[in-house]
Amino acid sequence: MKTYLLNIISVLTAFCISSGVICAHAPEEAVAAFVHSPSVDSAKVAVMVRDLGSGNVVASYNEDVPLVPASIQKAVTTATLLRTAGKDWAYHTKAYVDGDVERGVLEGNVVVVGSGDPTLNSSKLPLTPDFVADVASALRTKGIDSIAGKIRVDGSVFKGPAVPPSWASGDLRHAYGTGCHGFNFQNNASGKSSVSDPAAVFVSKLKAALAGMGIRIGGNGLDSGRRRLVFDHRSAPLDEIMRSCMMRSDNLYAEALMRTIPLSVGKESTPEKAAEIEYDFWKRKRADTDGVKIVDGSGLSRSNRTTASFMADVLEEMGGDAYYASFFPLAGREGTLKRFLCGTHLEEYVALKTGSMSGIQCYAGYKLDDDYVPTHSIVIIINGMKGGRGAVRSEVEKMLLSIFPEP
Repeated sequence: MKTYLLNIISVLTAFCISSGVICAHAPEEAVAAFVHSPSVDSAKVAVMVRDLGSGNVVASYNEDVPLVPASIQKAVTTATLLRTAGKDWAYHTKAYVDGDVERGVLEGNVVVVGSGDPTLNSSKLPLTPDFVADVASALRTKGIDSIAGKIRVDGSVFKGPAVPPSWASGDLRHAYGTGCHGFNFQNNASGKSSVSDPAAVFVSKLKAALAGMGIRIGGNGLDSGRRRLVFDHRSAPLDEIMRSCMMRSDNLYAEALMRTIPLSVGKESTPEKAAEIEYDFWKRKRADTDGVKIVDGSGLSRSNRTTASFMADVLEEMGGDAYYASFFPLAGREGTLKRFLCGTHLEEYVALKTGSMSGIQCYAGYKLDDDYVPTHSIVIIINGMKGGRGAVRSEVEKMLLSIFPEP
């Protein structure tokens, strides 16, 4: 019956357009016109628009159908960690020496313990001080001019594979498909290519920096002794990392944030544990988790499944958090939404996270008021693109402009 009614509505909508009649489109009519447009497969599309003030559904379609979310998965990852850790939480990457210093010689090793921080020496925002230079300077300050042992990196804070097994093999060589380690360095990338051993890159750079200071490294296999802290690198606050992640749709940042969720609640971090905690968190919040499957934090896996209803529940729960709302790019202004709705009355009044893969285009976020406060949640999940991405985007814009007409 629902499909029949939607067909009738779409026919009436088409009539209005073709005949030149000015029709007052109800939100459901706008959705019907969109899902029956030639650019999408109506069976693989879901839409949910909800009024955050009343909690009422403004318009919906296939809201309970599990679909691949692509990068709007990042909106769930950041929401979960923001609630479990708080906006001011920060990563601490620490450098130790594990031997005594006698006459300028460190009779031991330099041990760097990773925290999972994805921003260490990153070229992306938020920028932080050069970790290599800071560690080298700290060692020189301790009066060390020779290291008998080695430079060791401990990345055990994150357990399990750096790359989720469900990621497509073709993505792994690219920077956007690089793995997430307990010690991340320089975006785990070299240009547009991924780097499989970021710790090795760091060690090489630290050795060069120390050599430039005249500090020699013996490289002897010395046993670890009692560790003494020489430097503690503190990352930018979590909200700044999340904002950068969402604005740029950074997969490495998102994977690190997801794997940090267990740490924020005192648990050992594995990808499986992170997914379990995230799922249980939203189930306790009474979000509609039926059909939802969480595999990674970034949405790069096609094994993820979400529903428009679930995403809308997450967005409604977080709608009153000004920090969270600020993570979403503004239409016509920021990030992946810079050209979206540009020049329309919704420019700057819609903030959405986008998600795209081959055959997939998704949006999740908010309609805003004059004070940038969310008034409505918006979820659009398209897994069956028939037309080009530009044509699909144009249809989405038309739908939103009809749902939220100019005052």
